[in-house]
Amino acid sequence: MGPWSTTRRRRRSSPPAVADDGPWRDPLRVMFLLTSMPVGGAETLLVSLVGRLSRARFAPELCCLKELGPLGQVLACQIPAHCGLLAHKYDGRVLPRLVQLLRRRRIDILITVGAGDKMFWGRLAARLAGVPVVLCAVHSTGWPDRIGRLNRLLTGLTDGFIAVADAHGRYLVECEGFPAPKVHVIRNGVDTQGFARRSDKASYRAALGLPPRAPVVGIVAALRPEKNHALFLRGAGRVLRRIPTAQFVVVGDGPQRTELARLAAQLGIDRSVHFLGTRTDIPDLLAALDVFAITSDAEANPVSILEAMSAGLPVVATQVGSVSESVGDGKTGYLVPAGAEEPLAARLIELLAAPRRARAWAPPAARGSGGTDPLTKWLRDTKP
Repeated sequence: MGPWSTTRRRRRSSPPAVADDGPWRDPLRVMFLLTSMPVGGAETLLVSLVGRLSRARFAPELCCLKELGPLGQVLACQIPAHCGLLAHKYDGRVLPRLVQLLRRRRIDILITVGAGDKMFWGRLAARLAGVPVVLCAVHSTGWPDRIGRLNRLLTGLTDGFIAVADAHGRYLVECEGFPAPKVHVIRNGVDTQGFARRSDKASYRAALGLPPRAPVVGIVAALRPEKNHALFLRGAGRVLRRIPTAQFVVVGDGPQRTELARLAAQLGIDRSVHFLGTRTDIPDLLAALDVFAITSDAEANPVSILEAMSAGLPVVATQVGSVSESVGDGKTGYLVPAGAEEPLAARLIELLAAPRRARAWAPPAARGSGGTDPLTKWLRDTKP
């Protein structure tokens, strides 16, 4: 029987309930499907989730349509991992390859992570392979993960869409037109203990080549247009006019790195801005900061904010997506309008000039810190 066969196992109409009186007889085989796993918020969440999934109930696997990426390599040391199914953007052969993989691995639940190609090919392949349950975890609003027309046509093939915050769930229903009964919210969370405030700030700064007593602002985000690092740099320029000793740390990599480095030079702030690229030691980097910033034009529920708050940092963030569910304006940080350079700089200056108040504002832990097995909770709460 060829890979394009539509013979299917009996499809369950909804996810199975989790018995309260003991473990399932066999773990459910769950495959998470992505394009790749660079260092990013959704990918970091997935690594944490897989590490916490009960192996008595779930047998997780990973599939990256292209390469595994750095965090995919991490997961490949823990669970079965598959990659190299998609040669290029318009490679239609990915469909039979993915169908064959799902059948061979006898997958019970397919979860696509993010929108775009994996969401499209994953749902088609799951239908052809007879996968009983198909879920889509949507981590963004706006570019680049708006739901395309072809993906909309496959809504009927999807058992549930997972939003990452309350406001994000409402956005998917009210703005993107997702069917409300299929949208479920599992809030982003982090292991707050792993980011607890550390006392030896000087040593972390020394490792980065930062002056021990300089005010330091940091941002952690992929260098993509929707993260609007240009706003961060222009705000930094304004801050430096008032606080010339301030330093700015940019953690992350992406297609805009060269452009942003050029902008820093044009603004005359390149000696005060440190592009650190992709890093895996985020807790150590956060320990070197005084204030955390995020300047995105579009977000759902950014993990970087939760990590920064867990590290005891006040946050200055653009008020987009579900950010206000994490940052209490005037309580644990400040919210500023998207794209607003002057208010951003003013709030940064205010916090850097009053370090005692900034420390007093610092939250003891991030809101919505992750409990164990959110997928288990979703399955348990979903009626058969």
